[in-house]
Amino acid sequence: MPVDADAELMRRVKRGDMRAFAELVDKYQQPVMNLLARTLRDETEAEDLAQNVFVQIFKSADRYRESAKFTTWLYTIARNLCLNEIRRRARHPAEPLDGPPTEHADQPARQYEDRKVFSPPDALLHGELEEKIEEALASLPENQRTALLLCRQEELSYEEIATVLGCSVAATKSLIHRGRETLKQKLKPYLQTGAWKDAPK
Repeated sequence: MPVDADAELMRRVKRGDMRAFAELVDKYQQPVMNLLARTLRDETEAEDLAQNVFVQIFKSADRYRESAKFTTWLYTIARNLCLNEIRRRARHPAEPLDGPPTEHADQPARQYEDRKVFSPPDALLHGELEEKIEEALASLPENQRTALLLCRQEELSYEEIATVLGCSVAATKSLIHRGRETLKQKLKPYLQTGAWKDAPK
């Protein structure tokens, strides 16, 4: 059996190896922060929450079992903390959840990113498309959005996503299907023109 690199790092973390913990943070901090930012719509808050996720990972290291894939465990913790934050905000309406996302200029919280170099007019169009994509994603129910992001950007299996969401595999497939269909409808004008070629299938 091939050695799972993340499981090996977690074995070292359990023994108090801070270098191993730092490797896990370096590897997964940005993906976790991206997921949180696209749910909370606030990158600064997402950065703070991502730090809390890894604090929880370290504190709970002894509870990690290698029968569970590390990323499944990681994203389950991240989602639970994110839902706690959403509930906290719901109790304090003065702190809106659906405001425009706060982004650092050097760290845009975007994942459906075309890495080609665009001419100025094309770059402007592409920026507008990314904005529409982000708006469409933000409009999805949290479970649909999380299922889609874990499937598309993190490439988790249906079974792993089901574990993170705490639902059946069939329900997970349904969430992903409904989310994709909603995105297609919202982005239909761009899909028809062929301007956005990375639409969810």
